[in-house]
Amino acid sequence: MTPNRGVARAASALLALALAVGLAACGSDPLADQYRAGDNKGFIAADGFQTKEIAPAEREAPVDFTGTTERGDAVSSDQYRGGVLVVNFWYAACGPCRAEADFLETAYTSFAGQDVAFLGINTSDSAATAGAFADKYGVTYPSALAAEDGALKLAFAQRTPINATPTTLVLDKQGRVAARIIGQLSESSILETIVRDVLAEQS
Repeated sequence: MTPNRGVARAASALLALALAVGLAACGSDPLADQYRAGDNKGFIAADGFQTKEIAPAEREAPVDFTGTTERGDAVSSDQYRGGVLVVNFWYAACGPCRAEADFLETAYTSFAGQDVAFLGINTSDSAATAGAFADKYGVTYPSALAAEDGALKLAFAQRTPINATPTTLVLDKQGRVAARIIGQLSESSILETIVRDVLAEQS
C-alpha cells in the first residue's frame, strides 16, 4: 500500500465517523434531552410548544373552582387539595387535543395509586360530545364543562394565562399553578417528569 493511499483511507474513515456522529445528533429529541439534563425550567420549541415550571416561592394563590363533569358529577378544587392535579384544557374538534389524548391517558395511568389526579376542562362542547370523545379516545379521567360555566375557565385564567388550546397545567398540593404546558404533547414523559417533581415537593 502506498503512503498516499493509506492517508486517503484514514481520511475516509474519519469522515464516515464524523457523519455518523452528526446524524446521531440530528436524530436526538432536544426537548427530551433538555429534561433529562435537568434544565427544565422553561423551553420553547420551534413549533410553539412551551413548558414553564414555576418555583414554589413564585407561585400565586391556589386556584379555587367548581364544575360539573360530562358524566354529571360535581367537582371542585377542594376534592384535589393535598395531591397534585393535572388540568388539561381541550375541546373535541381540536386536532392537537385528539393527538395528545393518548399521551395524557398514559401519564394518568402511570400515577395510579399515587396522590395525582387528572381533570380535563372542556372549553366548548356539550356533555354528550365530551363524553363521546372520552369513549372514542379511551380517556378515563373526567372533564368538567366550561361552555356553560364561564367562571370555571376564569378561575384558572385569573392565576395563569389560558390563551391556547391545548394547555396543560400542573397544580401543586396547595392548588397553586406549578407548571404550564402550552401546545400539543408529543410524548408523556415530559409531563410525567414535571408531575414527579411537583409530587416530591414538601407540602
